[in-house]
Amino acid sequence: MNVAFTLNGEPVGVDVPPTESLLTLLRTRLDVRSVRETCGLGVCGACTVLVEGEPLSACLLLAPLVQGAQVTTAEGLEDDHPVLHAFAEAHAFQCGFCTPGLILTVANLLEESPRPTEEGIALALAGNLCRCGSYVKIADAVRRAAASASEPSLGLEP
Repeated sequence: MNVAFTLNGEPVGVDVPPTESLLTLLRTRLDVRSVRETCGLGVCGACTVLVEGEPLSACLLLAPLVQGAQVTTAEGLEDDHPVLHAFAEAHAFQCGFCTPGLILTVANLLEESPRPTEEGIALALAGNLCRCGSYVKIADAVRRAAASASEPSLGLEP
């Protein structure tokens, strides 16, 4: 079946089996490397993408369900995105495997709540696991990004 959607601001049309996950489509057919498989159960957050601005686990989402949708991966964020800068400034990663999913989750959080509380930060990050245990620095990055984001939009719309 043919699936047409917008990926990081660019139109995409791909023929996919109806049971193929968005994760498989992105990694194997479209060479999007920031979307990573770890658990395959939607628990770890490594495969997080934004679909119509909402963070979803690409491992659980069937590719045909993004028909007509806007899909954003970490590659789709602008180079000057405040979350990217905040993660770098806070050294909010060690191995970096979980970082793309965390960055998209944080970008979504700040779109919905530009000045999140500590509880809001913890709740937002609960769906993303960091095997290196960089949570303190990741939370610091969220606070830094919130403080530096002076514009209402963080550039998620392609």
